[in-house]
Amino acid sequence: MIRRPRPAFLARAGMLAAVLLALAGLLPATAAPSAGPATAPSAASATAPVAARVGPAAAAGTFRNPLNTGPDPFLTHWNGSYYLTTTQGDSIKMWRSSSLGNLFATDPVTVWTDSDPARNQHLWAPEFYRFGDRWYLYYTADDGVDEHHRPYVLESERDDPTGPYHFKARLAPPNHANDFAIDASIMRHNGRLYLAYSGLNAYQHNGLNIAPMSNPYTVSGDAVALDAAGGCPEVREGPEFLYRNGRTWMTYSTCDTGKPDYQLWMMSLPSDADPLVPGNWRQHQGAVFSRADDRGVFGPGHHAFFRSPDGTEDWLVYHAKTTSAYTYGNRTTRAQKITWRADGSPDLGRPLALGATQDLPSGDPGPGNYWINDDGRSSGPGSLAYTGTWNSGTACGTQCFWSDDHWSDRADATATFSFTGTRIALLSVKDTGNGYAAVSIDGGPEQQVDFHGSPRVGEALQYMSPRLANGKHTLRVRVTGRHNSESQAAFVSIDRAEVYVN
Repeated sequence: MIRRPRPAFLARAGMLAAVLLALAGLLPATAAPSAGPATAPSAASATAPVAARVGPAAAAGTFRNPLNTGPDPFLTHWNGSYYLTTTQGDSIKMWRSSSLGNLFATDPVTVWTDSDPARNQHLWAPEFYRFGDRWYLYYTADDGVDEHHRPYVLESERDDPTGPYHFKARLAPPNHANDFAIDASIMRHNGRLYLAYSGLNAYQHNGLNIAPMSNPYTVSGDAVALDAAGGCPEVREGPEFLYRNGRTWMTYSTCDTGKPDYQLWMMSLPSDADPLVPGNWRQHQGAVFSRADDRGVFGPGHHAFFRSPDGTEDWLVYHAKTTSAYTYGNRTTRAQKITWRADGSPDLGRPLALGATQDLPSGDPGPGNYWINDDGRSSGPGSLAYTGTWNSGTACGTQCFWSDDHWSDRADATATFSFTGTRIALLSVKDTGNGYAAVSIDGGPEQQVDFHGSPRVGEALQYMSPRLANGKHTLRVRVTGRHNSESQAAFVSIDRAEVYVN
């Protein structure tokens, strides 16, 4: 039987058009994967200083992914703010921001840790819902043994998604009381609540199950199993729901989440039908959201839906990777708008490149953030200058913003970002041939940052500055020429920075 793997901290004709649009300044996007900084011998060598080129002002109301470095996201907008959770493992953390564009730069609040050894390890996939004037936070955890994962629910002590929370109950359908279960979600159908989750059933070890609930914290009957299709023999997990056009739409993840083919499939149910009768569910054939190699997106899945602040748009939040390698790492949280087809079904579209610029959800007040590319282009008051010897080129492809980057292994070569704002995030390639950089803000003390990673991934968060007074600042990245014992070389990659101004 297939068990859900643990998170890593535990256990290109059409491409030409995209590149031309990017060079014209119309489409901040990425291209196809390639060798990269440590393995691209034909790239040009740039000796510093290299003057920066400042682009047009940032378009108001746009953002870029990622939203978070964690997997298994759940996001909602309530009372003027977005709230996000992702799998963290040893605790449940929540990020809050008035704009989707600023979520990446916010600091989390820890909303739950547990001292009970039966359920204080491997906390996965938290979701939170408001019923009445209280919030209920659903998650799975174990005692250190994967097979002992069970679903639990917390209750807030006030009308606030960040809590505080107290433990409320374990969620145990009588016919699966002691069985492996993960990915608890709540379905609201025809005026009633149902627990939907992934767990042991006749079809998969991680199969879809639905059980009735008498209230947000009590399972009131046996779970029924759904024989859900998925294009692979492995998991059916992470069920989520949309309600429109006379049907309840259930999307779910299939295949091993470590594979590049992790994807979303869908079933639906008439609004007046009993969800506990498996024959009432209609299977929709084929994946509804899957890998997009031409955009460098692999393994898109484990998702949720949320509404725009003004309630006029539906959005998808999900995790995906920038590598086709079999790995549970580098699963970062992204969001994009979805639409609806003429037949009434949701159209999730195709995954967008990680650094693609998107319009913010309708009603979002705006992020106030902008990018600085490695060649000095910027969508705001940012610039970049180099000293020492650097290589540059476009062999990086989809694993880099605008398909290009700079890299060097020469000790004391520097890249200095000048920016106006309150915080800066540095994203670039992590690779097996990368080494240590020394990073400093405004000429202050240096912080060692390891740019090494295996397998190679793109647009990974390398460094997030502390919060700064709003104004002009510099971030200097100095190549040290050193690397850790697992790395093959000491390259440092410069790609994209995101600057935040509030």
